[in-house]
Amino acid sequence: MRRSSLVVLALLYAAPALAADGSGAPWWIWPIALFVLSLALGAVAVVGGVGGGVLFVPIVGGFFPFHLDFVRGAGLLLALCGALAAGPSLLRNGMASLRLGMPLALVGSTSAIGGALISFALPTETLQVALGGTIVAIAFLMMRRHTPTARPGELQPDALGAALGMHGVYRDPASGRDFPWAARRTPAGLAIFAVIGALAGMFGLGAGWANVAALNLLMSMPLKLSVGTSGFVLSVVDTSAAWIYLNRGAVLPLLVAPSIIGVMVGARIGVRVLRNVSAQAVRRLVVILLLVAGLRALLKGLGVWP
Repeated sequence: MRRSSLVVLALLYAAPALAADGSGAPWWIWPIALFVLSLALGAVAVVGGVGGGVLFVPIVGGFFPFHLDFVRGAGLLLALCGALAAGPSLLRNGMASLRLGMPLALVGSTSAIGGALISFALPTETLQVALGGTIVAIAFLMMRRHTPTARPGELQPDALGAALGMHGVYRDPASGRDFPWAARRTPAGLAIFAVIGALAGMFGLGAGWANVAALNLLMSMPLKLSVGTSGFVLSVVDTSAAWIYLNRGAVLPLLVAPSIIGVMVGARIGVRVLRNVSAQAVRRLVVILLLVAGLRALLKGLGVWP
């Protein structure tokens, strides 16, 4: 009797989100479809370092019968759980740096709280247009610029980077080569991560869609180190924003549970793939993911592709 009551309560709680479903499909189809989609996104997101939420929100919001508020909340938790599943392996394998990630994560998590609060006061369409344009612009920048190459005179961090200890040596598991790195333009990097955190909280899309570009293009980090550290930063930033969505009731168990299970399994698959792919392959995947997600958000915000 007690179990039956819990099931009834869960279905009643899901009713507002499924109110737009006119397909007549059985309710259990959607959790299965969410699991399959999240499994694929979890693997792709870790390799691309973009977070599963940046693709999950536009895809589920556009093709699944759930209200957008619930989709945003689930997308943020999905990106968070994917990062948490991959984070220990990335740190253990040397593909993420605590020295590099902690200062950036602290700034990003603080601004993510503010962004999440703002998101419930601004029109969703306006936020989607701004996000779509930003992601597309970052994708084009990554297509045009090559990976920074360290030279003997450029391995010293700037003053703030040196004070924060943001320097070290990265060993690429695929090639076995060591790449010394040092943070460049650290004040600008911290400012950019503050903006990234605010946008992550606003849209519920995680933050990986911009983390990789900021680390690689602005702060001159090796691309694969940028991808790995992006996953670690995601776990800290998204945790802060997730509390706001939970407090506002924008979390639906029927949507979140299968999505989280799928993305956690997929993220472990993605870590294995990341160890054995080249930097250029990672770059191409990042660009494709950013373009797809950015164009979808832009068109949806403009009402061209509702």
